[in-house]
Amino acid sequence: MTRNEASLRHGESLESDQPIWLFGYGSLIYKVGFDYQERRPASIRGWTRRFWQGSHDHRGTLESPGRVATLVVSEGAVCHGMAYRIAPEVLKALDIREKNGYVRVITDLYFEDGTRDEALVYMATQGNEAWLGEATAFEIAQQISTAAGPSGPNRDYLLLLADSLRDMGHDDPHVYALEEALLALEAGTL
Repeated sequence: MTRNEASLRHGESLESDQPIWLFGYGSLIYKVGFDYQERRPASIRGWTRRFWQGSHDHRGTLESPGRVATLVVSEGAVCHGMAYRIAPEVLKALDIREKNGYVRVITDLYFEDGTRDEALVYMATQGNEAWLGEATAFEIAQQISTAAGPSGPNRDYLLLLADSLRDMGHDDPHVYALEEALLALEAGTL
């Protein structure tokens, strides 16, 4: 975390009951599942999306964890996603959804019109109980291809995220490399 960011534990109250911005960079882009007042494309800087977090609660099981997105520090990087203006009470349900190793972080948020604000973002950090870490695109795609959990097949998470980023007009080499590897595995060409 940089000096502009503060970490908040799950369940920790915010200092205000005013609406806040929430930044989504994974399934929150395409599977909202909560009330919001406004939705806008946005980005954060200094972070990059990586499929280094395990999922044994949504897209996998304890015996066969899936892989889902988190953020890792990357100087000069820009991570595109979707920002939602939410009431603080929405965080109660989100804390349950993002319980598997994620913490809340406050960071700067940049909108496509050039304006900026602060946003809360959930990210999983190295050392949490579900952290899987770096692997090759092929290794990650292999794991994604066989994992499934209560929220469905892990492959759907990856493919829906790739489609959503493409629809938003953003390039994400990591996500697209995983998508390409997964589709090649499924086609038997890898």
